[in-house]
Amino acid sequence: MTAALTPGLIALGAFMAIVPLLRRDSTMARSFLAIVSVTLLLRYLYWRIMSTLPPPRLTVDAVIGYPFMLLEAASLVAVTLSLLFLSRTRDRTGAAKVDGRTTDPGAPLIDVFICTYNEERGILERTIIGATGMDYGNYRVWVLDDGRRPWLRRLSGELGCHYLTRPDNQHAKAGNINHALRHVGALPERPQFVAILDADFVPRPDFLARTVSLMDDASVGVVQTPQHFINPDPIQTNLAATDVWPDEQRFFFDILLPAKDAWGVAFCCGTSSLIRYSGLMRIGGFPTDSVTEDYLVTLRLKERGLNTIYLNERLTIGLAPEGLKEYITQRARWCLGLMQIVRGRSGPLSRDSKLPFIDRLSLADAFMSWSAVYTSKVAGLVVPWLFLLFGIQAVRADLSELLRIFLPFYVWNGLSMAWLSRGRSLAMMTDVSQLIAAPAVLKAVATGLLKPKGHKFKVTAKGGDRDRRFVEWPLLRIYGCALFITLASIAYAFILQQRGENIAYGGLALAWSFYNAFILTVVCFVCIEQPRKRKAERFNRNEPVLLRQDGRSHLARLADISITGARLIDPDPPAPGSTIECQIYGRSIAAIVVRRTIDGFAVRFAEGMDTRVHAIRAFYAGEYVRAYRGVRALPVGKALLMRLFG
Repeated sequence: MTAALTPGLIALGAFMAIVPLLRRDSTMARSFLAIVSVTLLLRYLYWRIMSTLPPPRLTVDAVIGYPFMLLEAASLVAVTLSLLFLSRTRDRTGAAKVDGRTTDPGAPLIDVFICTYNEERGILERTIIGATGMDYGNYRVWVLDDGRRPWLRRLSGELGCHYLTRPDNQHAKAGNINHALRHVGALPERPQFVAILDADFVPRPDFLARTVSLMDDASVGVVQTPQHFINPDPIQTNLAATDVWPDEQRFFFDILLPAKDAWGVAFCCGTSSLIRYSGLMRIGGFPTDSVTEDYLVTLRLKERGLNTIYLNERLTIGLAPEGLKEYITQRARWCLGLMQIVRGRSGPLSRDSKLPFIDRLSLADAFMSWSAVYTSKVAGLVVPWLFLLFGIQAVRADLSELLRIFLPFYVWNGLSMAWLSRGRSLAMMTDVSQLIAAPAVLKAVATGLLKPKGHKFKVTAKGGDRDRRFVEWPLLRIYGCALFITLASIAYAFILQQRGENIAYGGLALAWSFYNAFILTVVCFVCIEQPRKRKAERFNRNEPVLLRQDGRSHLARLADISITGARLIDPDPPAPGSTIECQIYGRSIAAIVVRRTIDGFAVRFAEGMDTRVHAIRAFYAGEYVRAYRGVRALPVGKALLMRLFG
């Protein structure tokens, strides 16, 4: 076994020796890591084809083994394409120049569209207040209400923005935006640009100023910015890993999109984007032949010579899916939309498409990431069962052979991805997030390829009552059964029905099954939804606050804060129910003392609209939402073990 581990240890030593000499933003360094990974991958694939396949006869081993090898090869192609695009990266922060023109009333007119369907008042209020408080001299805010709610019309008027609705919900979000585009196009003053915000995304004050500064280049059709979230996603919450692991989208927005931008294939992600109005008119508005109209708008604009670029700055803050069902629904919709694009006239193999080769390759990368990778994840659960339960040898190799050939690639590629992403990509957590969505994603792959038209847009629900623990039983039944079969197959093969071939090949199946069992156990815990007690996210602080009560002033220390209240450290706390003034967010805010704590007291901010407007704008303009600088594997592993056994 020591000889089998030696190549992997050599790869580890080489990586640790070389990487301190490299810079993450260097194309040469990133390309070097990718080339080594691909070389080791090809070495493994050659061995896999030449040494591990069953004899090419009509046997059960071959019927299972050859398709599984092809599926594995397809997933490795997806890995290769990902490495290709990650070999570059680009940061446009320095190019986003903000000057006095942005506050000038003569600045280019921007219409801000807030797209909404069924979101609750608290969510929309925050977004509208943030949108109407941006530091830009010439813009209009429009609430596009596909829910046709009278209270939202009144709220829009109260907060000083325009309200639009339409008689039907045809083509969902894309149709809603297109209706608004026709409306503003008929006004005496048409916009030069359109900003898109989902109902739960609150813009920072400089959102318009930063993005419009990159529109001086007439070839830019879209400026996309990342999605950051004020709340943890379901995987973080249900695994109690919020403090050590970022939301699943961080790899995509912090690492992948800057890499795609470097290759000229960044794409619109809907919300938090600024789009050239004339470009939208040239393509007839947002396309409606995919439920991911945002990606498709990038492709249609690209065909007209207008590019999408990516500004990797935290300029909006929204809500991640709060429940596992919503999380999975969102990913299934993205997958379905991509399959519709692949089958449509803008697909990578379409003769009607005018897209250049690199855009087609980027589409192929996305297609393989959804189809081959998720399918191979499910197949990787089944193949060990077939050997342990029925003796079907789809892979003819023992554990030592696999470690000798596969481990160097696994070590080098895993460490490279972790280094390039500053820990946002860890193989174990990637397996968990992909496996949890696999049934819905594979259904979307099949549905989108076989029937690309006629699908409804499924809204990702936000808000609602989530203050109790509950179990997603449909998912838990699937993964609980998979875990039971995995453990039962181990017991059957090595305890109840020992066979001679287990000595030669059982080690591989056993190690594979133990890893699968661990991942499945984690996935089962993800299916147990943990309660979320707070309606507004609260963030730790440590700063002095001036308090005023009955004409007297003194300093306390701010311990944590949200848009609705705060907790303060004070050795002489005021009585519950009393009213005080807190110097928070740069102004004096009235607050009611709701309770005393061990070291101080907690307050609820006054309910007046003026107070809420100021608090929301100041809160989302601040640095309260944590940005992940780096993630280490050890704390993540510790959090998982505490969740599983704590």
